[in-house]
Amino acid sequence: MSQRRSRHQRSPSSPPAVEAAAPCPCGRSAAYRDCCGRLHRGEAKASTAEQLMRSRYSAFAVGDRGHLLRTWHPDTRPRRLEPDPGTEWVRLEILSTTGGTPFHNEGTVAFRAVHREGGHEGVLDEHSRFVRHEGAWVYLDALPD
Repeated sequence: MSQRRSRHQRSPSSPPAVEAAAPCPCGRSAAYRDCCGRLHRGEAKASTAEQLMRSRYSAFAVGDRGHLLRTWHPDTRPRRLEPDPGTEWVRLEILSTTGGTPFHNEGTVAFRAVHREGGHEGVLDEHSRFVRHEGAWVYLDALPD
């Protein structure tokens, strides 16, 4: 997700805004600690572009600004991210993927992220591009509509 659309982050040293045993915000059936939490804590790296997309969505949901910045390509990464505590990320739907496997160096993930702001539900549709940088998957940018 790009900065203009990203809204809910925390400082890199703040604890996540979700219980470790809670369901992971990315929509997988695993607990947060065993799913995206491992990537947020730096205990694992994403093996696919989709896994990175899910971890970045979860980072928006729990307010992990550090993970977002670490997984953003240095050529397109913003200098800073501004939090919007009024945004609640509700649900992630992966619509399609291309490439992005452990055997690729590039990939795309089309997704729909549902959020709530001021009592109203909104939808973010994006087709994100991911590349490997220094051996790790990173978010590069959003493809134009």
